[in-house]
Amino acid sequence: MDYSKFHQPFSNKAESKIGVLVIHGFTSTTSSMLPIAKYFAAQQLNVELPTLAGHGTKWQDLNQITYQDWVEDLEQAYQKLQKRAEKIYLCGLSLGGGLALYLASLHPEVSGIILINHACVFTDPTLWFVPIIKKFVPSVKAIASDIADPQQKEIAYPRTPTSGVHEMLKMLKIVRKNLPRISAPTLIFKSRQDHVIPLKSAIYTYNKLPNRQNELIWLDKSYHVAPLDYDKDLICEKSRQFIQENS
Repeated sequence: MDYSKFHQPFSNKAESKIGVLVIHGFTSTTSSMLPIAKYFAAQQLNVELPTLAGHGTKWQDLNQITYQDWVEDLEQAYQKLQKRAEKIYLCGLSLGGGLALYLASLHPEVSGIILINHACVFTDPTLWFVPIIKKFVPSVKAIASDIADPQQKEIAYPRTPTSGVHEMLKMLKIVRKNLPRISAPTLIFKSRQDHVIPLKSAIYTYNKLPNRQNELIWLDKSYHVAPLDYDKDLICEKSRQFIQENS
């Protein structure tokens, strides 16, 4: 499949002094977060939705990058927003949520964080052996398109690259260590039926973040890729309210 047409970066310039950095998930494409990015743009907000390294080409490319490459992609997008926004929010799905937390630990000036079924904690014991598995098995079955709505499909790689998984796990280890240092208000969305990331990830993050004004919203109609699922309108509206209340 030619992923390039589904993985175009999205950027919006507005008169508003508010910016939102939107971050897609692991093995996915920017198309999975495009609806919420366009929603923010329609609210006259500055938006950046970058392509993360190793995505939008072929799955083998995700075995050739490091998590620092993802961080660099986001730093560049963040700097673009800084040129036209005084307040910046981070909004990430899955891996993108984990990266949002990582970036927030580097930028304490962030005005707020929106997490959608974010990666932070995993409970599958198989992941303990990823550093060894990756040496012998370059990829495993796909994790894409965990969506309740049968009319929707996530455009993502047909395989899950194991070296890429290891990079994500290394990044998340740092995230967990830094959670107590992240004071920005945070809105967490978590699907009760998420077949990719366990419920514990949301609960762990909520309990470790020091800001007691944080909010955890449970999604009852969606699976993992909630921005494309039945709760997408709820996510957009609650995110808009969150940004408005904190700006």
